[in-house]
Amino acid sequence: MTTQIQNLQRMPWNQPSLGEEEIAEVVDTLRSGWLTHGPKATRFESAVRDELGVQDAFAVSSCTAALHLALLAAGIGAGDEVITPSLTFCAAANVLRQVGVRPVFVDVEPATYNLCPEQTAAAITAATKAIVVMHYGGHPCDLIAFRDLADRYGLVLIEDAAHALLARRDGLRAGSVGDLATFSFYANKVITTGEGGMLVGRPSLIERARLLGRHGIDAPVWQRRRSADYEVTVPGLKYVMSDLAAAVGLRQWSKLAAFTARRAEIAAAYTRALSGLPGLATPRVLPGVEHGWFLYSVFIDPEHAPLTRDQVADRLHTEHLIATSQHFRPVHTLQVYAGSADRPLPVTETAAVRQLSLPCYPAMTDQQAERVITAVHELWGRRN
Repeated sequence: MTTQIQNLQRMPWNQPSLGEEEIAEVVDTLRSGWLTHGPKATRFESAVRDELGVQDAFAVSSCTAALHLALLAAGIGAGDEVITPSLTFCAAANVLRQVGVRPVFVDVEPATYNLCPEQTAAAITAATKAIVVMHYGGHPCDLIAFRDLADRYGLVLIEDAAHALLARRDGLRAGSVGDLATFSFYANKVITTGEGGMLVGRPSLIERARLLGRHGIDAPVWQRRRSADYEVTVPGLKYVMSDLAAAVGLRQWSKLAAFTARRAEIAAAYTRALSGLPGLATPRVLPGVEHGWFLYSVFIDPEHAPLTRDQVADRLHTEHLIATSQHFRPVHTLQVYAGSADRPLPVTETAAVRQLSLPCYPAMTDQQAERVITAVHELWGRRN
């Protein structure tokens, strides 16, 4: 190991930004004596609902839980088909399978890597009950097109907005257009509660999800006069967010705008410095879009770049101590979903072997961002 590398600290791909405010709120929760889903989770729900302009919100244990409850609340189940992208994390497909639905994988657009509305329309059949869109990396999909498509065919529109907490397109906030939408507060997301998620949308559906998510019990425990003063009206699940997690979420939510602005600054610096490198494509942001910048994805074409995507990732790791990540291995290529794609997905498959996520998180300094830029230029054999 060279002296230069020895003097460097390893740079993570992502790092949560937690401060004294989150610690104080958690301590306050511990001292309150109420740790499970209660007043702070309810406050968190209200904050998200009011900021998004949605009708109702339910704080849950994960975004996967939110997706599962969305399907159950909407009555989507055995024998139904749901259209969704394959270029995403496996969570959506997993919950579809869990409720007996056949996922129908449709290709993504080459500009945004979001689900293609035209190809989605072509995939609709009599068995189609819903469309689950995903806002890739924080760039919203075509919300107007998918809302129109869902209304035209009488389908439920579910937004997987795990990447897009503060993103907008055509004046519409990601998460505010679907019948239901899910958000993630996992450790690496734009804001975090450690583990956690939120389901938002139409009041009748959220109320059904809220019932299903607390064991089917008809009254929340923190509002009951007596612990056994309840009835179980449906066979439910345990998917509620604890007040401990919500305490972190409340403080993180107040920082969302600042976090997103900082991510945008880093993304802009990357784009200015890396655009024009042969074989490296920086993210495209369409007109009318306010990007959420959960991911800063570059796409490396091995025919024109000096290195493949995997070689770039390996050398950034070993020579520059910079961590990167890959988003995503297409769901239809995973063992449990092998053979499940019934149509070609060329954009999805090309993106999967070329995409590389560079570090982009609020705690990054300008010097760290410059370090990433310099390292990439060195790999391309150029001086920054």
